[in-house]
Amino acid sequence: MMISEKTIESVVNHQFQEANQAMLKNKSLEISGFGKFFFNDKKAAKQMAKYESQKALFERVLTDETLTEQKRKSTEVKLQNVKDCIRDLKPKMNDTLTDLRGMEEQPATPREAESSHKQDEQRKVEHLQGM
Repeated sequence: MMISEKTIESVVNHQFQEANQAMLKNKSLEISGFGKFFFNDKKAAKQMAKYESQKALFERVLTDETLTEQKRKSTEVKLQNVKDCIRDLKPKMNDTLTDLRGMEEQPATPREAESSHKQDEQRKVEHLQGM
């Protein structure tokens, strides 16, 4: 197939950009033949906590005046990598809308479920009395 490398590169780049946009917008992506991928908010929160911890550690290490120049440069590179990871992960986590996929929130305990049921019944009675 006599297709130029430039054309192939632009098609592949376009596909990856669209896939990235789909993940940012919907937090899921389905690729035919590969499967469906979901952004896991809980794992992302754990990963963000890990990055924040690493960032604090590297910043603390950099304040040490006895640090050799080689160690300082190495730590600065590690710190920059962690900051980049935080920068990339943060926009994905800031979406306050969550997709519960049609599931309703369940009460934590049977007692709460009973209380909720009684409140529903009370509202029905009050509504019927108001008619």
